[in-house]
Amino acid sequence: MNNINVFIIEDTPAESNRLVKFLEANSYSISGVAKSFREALILFHKVKVDIVIIDVFLNGSPDGIAFAEMIQANPETAKPFVFLTNSVDRQLFLRAKLTRPYSYLMKPFNELEILYAIEMAVSMFYTEDNTFLNEEEETIISENYVFIKKGKSLKKVHINDVIFIEVEEKYCSIVTAKEKFVISISLTKILKLLDNSLFCRTHRNFIVNIEKIEEIIPVDNLIILDKKHKVPLSEKYRGVIKKVRTLK
Repeated sequence: MNNINVFIIEDTPAESNRLVKFLEANSYSISGVAKSFREALILFHKVKVDIVIIDVFLNGSPDGIAFAEMIQANPETAKPFVFLTNSVDRQLFLRAKLTRPYSYLMKPFNELEILYAIEMAVSMFYTEDNTFLNEEEETIISENYVFIKKGKSLKKVHINDVIFIEVEEKYCSIVTAKEKFVISISLTKILKLLDNSLFCRTHRNFIVNIEKIEEIIPVDNLIILDKKHKVPLSEKYRGVIKKVRTLK
């Protein structure tokens, strides 16, 4: 995973400046720097973020932990994060531990430790829960969602939002109601990764989300999907009809 976007929450300019300079020198992209809990919340939703480095104390309060609790509470905003602190308070550490940070580092940060912490956090977060990362590191697929590389970040797409997938040679076009993503992955490999109770082939080049089927027209070898997408139904894959409930 290249061009990792790091979001920094740090209220001390000297600390954040040192961190920015060091990370940029090691080929990381800084997507933003926030000095307070409120500023962090606003900026976090406006920029591309792959990982967050959080100062536990912001302006004298443990608002860094509060920020971590907030983004972790919603699967849509969950990101890997690393805590930085100069506090040795055991109770504070136990509270921070409940947010499941990938590292809890003491200030002043050790340069090698911060690099290892970021690399491990990104690697573990984007490949956990039986997820799959293809050779080109463009896509991660898990049971409930798919992370697709778009620009410099990985965009999260829920599996249930996928309407259909069109395959052409070694490329797959993943179509949702809002967007279309083209990724480099073989048909054989993507079929192994998808839930076959939800996704089914209708043609040698098409895989559909069964829940998105609105109409099947066998005489025309055609399937109508959500948002009026049309895909072919070949004789070989008419078994898809048996997977949908029908009344006669």
